[in-house]
Amino acid sequence: MLFEVRHVTKYSYEAPVRESVMEVWMQPQRSHSQRLVNFDLELDPPAKLFSYADAFGNAVYHFDVPQPHDRLTITARSAVETEPPAPLPDHLELGEWDRLRSDPVRRDNFEFLQPHGFAQQTALLDAFVQEHALDRLRSACPLTAARELSRAVYEAFGYEAGVTRADSPIDDVLEAGRGVCQDFVHVMIAICRSWGIPARYVSGYLFTDRKHGDRSDPDATHAWVEVFLPSTGWIGFDPTNNIEAGERHIACAVGRDYSDVPPTRGVFKGQTQSELTVGVTVRRARAAPPEPEFLRGSQPSSGRSGARPTGASAWVKEQQRQQQQQQQQQ
Repeated sequence: MLFEVRHVTKYSYEAPVRESVMEVWMQPQRSHSQRLVNFDLELDPPAKLFSYADAFGNAVYHFDVPQPHDRLTITARSAVETEPPAPLPDHLELGEWDRLRSDPVRRDNFEFLQPHGFAQQTALLDAFVQEHALDRLRSACPLTAARELSRAVYEAFGYEAGVTRADSPIDDVLEAGRGVCQDFVHVMIAICRSWGIPARYVSGYLFTDRKHGDRSDPDATHAWVEVFLPSTGWIGFDPTNNIEAGERHIACAVGRDYSDVPPTRGVFKGQTQSELTVGVTVRRARAAPPEPEFLRGSQPSSGRSGARPTGASAWVKEQQRQQQQQQQQQ
């Protein structure tokens, strides 16, 4: 399938701010099942873009708007061609659990086996696992266990935006029994890791299809889970919609949890309030655009390899929290 994605982020300030510094995780990935045809990032006010590859191989853009401004608009446009992933077997041998416990697998996936950030094993999560008898799934192979866990998370939680925030701990969705994709992903990741299955957070977009029962918001970014099995490699599960990740999923970045890969993260200098609005459109494209493939962010910028924005001393944690919580993935 060929998709066109338009992702607009608008910051409005009650009074002009002196400077804004931003990082952006919006460029779709390239993989065996996903081809990035075109990507463009437009800034208003204009600013010089730099890029680097983060620790997980994601393309990250960063920029600084050093002059006073009362608004900031980031518009990302992508053209992406996806293919169905290779079909998965119905099940694997039970010996897959032993392979997961092997030293090479645990060493290579160490970061995706540890609790981190929002994906924490808490007393409420332990109670959730016990209440739904989820540990019984470990009597099957890891592939079957992951499939059934995704289904169980889907059935256990109602989908409702506004109940949780982007900075909500995992206990918030467990107490409310409702949330959005970001919450469901953190629950599933934490349980998989407790079972010894490497699991990572995937940030991106979904071409929503109500006919297939999708319940996620079509006008927002999306998130799902990838688990690593030695016999299959990384495979995706979408517990929000009770489906396996397929050609309607467009991956932008992977990390340990949401905090590693928010769509945008940044701060401004100034004593004022900010308002953030986000609009996402994912639509089928009839034909590939005429421009050649343009992967501006696939390699770090020359002369600034790995460089991050200057002025870090001016970054205020409270502004980071306020801006991040409005970027909740649904």
